[in-house]
Amino acid sequence: MHIETKELKKLNFFELSHDELPDVIAYSKKNNWLYLIEAVYSSGPMSETRVLGLKKMLKDCKAELIFVTAFLTKNDCRKWMMDIAWVTEVWTADNKDYLIHFNGHKFLGAY
Repeated sequence: MHIETKELKKLNFFELSHDELPDVIAYSKKNNWLYLIEAVYSSGPMSETRVLGLKKMLKDCKAELIFVTAFLTKNDCRKWMMDIAWVTEVWTADNKDYLIHFNGHKFLGAY
């Protein structure tokens, strides 16, 4: 596990506990986005419950939160579709250049 503790403190990230952590946490300085990524095989998708819990823990975070569930294939995604929270992202390794956005106006626009 590699943790940039100083950088996370600057963002007011909660105290780290292994069971609360998403699989991957990445930060975009340019956009001030904090990506919270779950690999579905380790702990399930970004469900409504998971997203609400992370939002509560990160209520003082200075970055905008981006919730992502990662799958190996679109077929794997299909099995978990009903458990994925709205206004989150889905990424599949077999279509690595694309994201599936679960509704919301945030990313709606012309391509």
